[in-house]
Amino acid sequence: MIMEHKTRVKFCLIPLVVVVLIGEATTSTDNFNGQSNFAWASYYSDHMVLQREPNRAVVWGYGDVGANVTVSVYPTEKGKVYHSIVQIGPAGKGVWKVTLDAMPAGGPHTVEAVQTTAGKGQSLVLKDVLFGDVWLCSGQSNMAFTVRYATNDSAEIARAADYPHVRLFTADMVASDSPLYDLRAIMQPWAVASPESISGPPHSGLGMHWGYFSAVCWFFGRDLYDSIAVPIGLVVSAWGGTAIEAWSPPEVIKTCNFTTPSPDRMDNVPKPASNSLLFGEASWEADIIVGERQNNSALWNAMIHPFLNMTMKGVIWYQGEANAAFNETDFYGCMFTNMIRTWRSAFHLGSDGQTEPVFPFGFVQLSVSSNENFPELRWTQTNGHGSVPNPDMPRVFMAVAVDLPIPGSTSVHPRDKQDVGSRLLLAARHVAYGEPVVFQGPLPRAVKLNSSAMTMDVVYNMTMSTLRLEVRNQDGFEICCSSKENSCKPHTSVWVPAKIIAHTENTVTVSTSMCEKYVTAWRYEWAPAPCPFKQCAVYCKETQLPAPPFKGKVKS
Repeated sequence: MIMEHKTRVKFCLIPLVVVVLIGEATTSTDNFNGQSNFAWASYYSDHMVLQREPNRAVVWGYGDVGANVTVSVYPTEKGKVYHSIVQIGPAGKGVWKVTLDAMPAGGPHTVEAVQTTAGKGQSLVLKDVLFGDVWLCSGQSNMAFTVRYATNDSAEIARAADYPHVRLFTADMVASDSPLYDLRAIMQPWAVASPESISGPPHSGLGMHWGYFSAVCWFFGRDLYDSIAVPIGLVVSAWGGTAIEAWSPPEVIKTCNFTTPSPDRMDNVPKPASNSLLFGEASWEADIIVGERQNNSALWNAMIHPFLNMTMKGVIWYQGEANAAFNETDFYGCMFTNMIRTWRSAFHLGSDGQTEPVFPFGFVQLSVSSNENFPELRWTQTNGHGSVPNPDMPRVFMAVAVDLPIPGSTSVHPRDKQDVGSRLLLAARHVAYGEPVVFQGPLPRAVKLNSSAMTMDVVYNMTMSTLRLEVRNQDGFEICCSSKENSCKPHTSVWVPAKIIAHTENTVTVSTSMCEKYVTAWRYEWAPAPCPFKQCAVYCKETQLPAPPFKGKVKS
């Protein structure tokens, strides 16, 4: 028996984006023939992944206003037809939309949409559709950075043939002053993972075209498939050299009281050499360009807003280098926490409640650079907590990358994206999938100063009897030596090294002998490029995860 499910179109009426229904026409909706407007939305095509149960996937497209549209999925356990009526949508175009029943992971399936107008029918078909987990990968150049530039690129590209159930999509780089309802341009339509689909066109200039496919997104998704064995859909929407305000909805700009960027911002950016190398320190500075893509909300409007109707599992994010270059660390914590909050609200509402209201959001803590703002930017990425999840950032997870530089280089584009992806995946297994795994490196929980012995103990949260600290380097800790008690102000204090002199399974002891006055604060790996490859001071011996950069006060 065929069961019918009737729905009327629900448009994405989101308070924080009140202009959603008057977005401009998109590339996909301009390709209609003269007889009909019937088409899928831009990011629906063969080989795609739709979100699996318990969430319900949204399917939508364009049609002739007033027409009936039916959608069917084959094969399914129970035959079902979903109905929608085409209504006037953005820029006067007809839009239809249905929400499918929750589907188990697997496939392949065929999705067919049929429009009936005046007794005549037209059909659209999506083939080789899988149901699984859909992850959005966004940010700036370290997210756009492709597999062809990663460590062991040839071997990694060849391995892609072993992952036909991982599917890839890359949005093109577009900016807009107003929210778009659909993508204007697509760099890479949905494709089955293969050596060809993860090694797209060569890089053609910093800030222009990294091509596809994102290395961090790929290694995260590939490792995720190995872990949970369900189809994985990876959607990349990233643009090199971009600041967080470009990715943030207007509500965030207002909440954080961020003023409109001006050309003067470039005065804070060091001038690059004329011949920048891809992995040279100057290259990322050449990537920081003031233009349309840096305007407030310009990339939210054009590269995130179009996806709001899509049901997804979560987001991974790699960004912050541009804001460090612009010397904008003070407000980054406010911007980042509120960007996450508003993205969550917008995707939940846009998908008719199918994307979780507090979906998992992962990010990469900044790696290395010669820019002195990097340590503080790393700290503000956690909104001053030093780790995530935290009370300000629930269901957020992080990969520490400060110990993954290119050997002998301070390039802001480290090539080891495999470790970044695997660390993100480990954290996602706990935060997004609820697995009881150790997903963080050692975190400090107490500091004990012994003035008479001229030592300080940093006690870590190695609560499980099977976990132990591993010390790989005596350096990394610093103490604030002040002439005033309980003060660490620049004019009355100085930071001095505090070498590790001993450690136990959960405690590191450092020497304070270089301070003959008051020890009032401490910090760990607080430098733009603090250590060689995987040679920071403190790790968890069993998981090999590094302790994150940290700072705190010391009570007398």
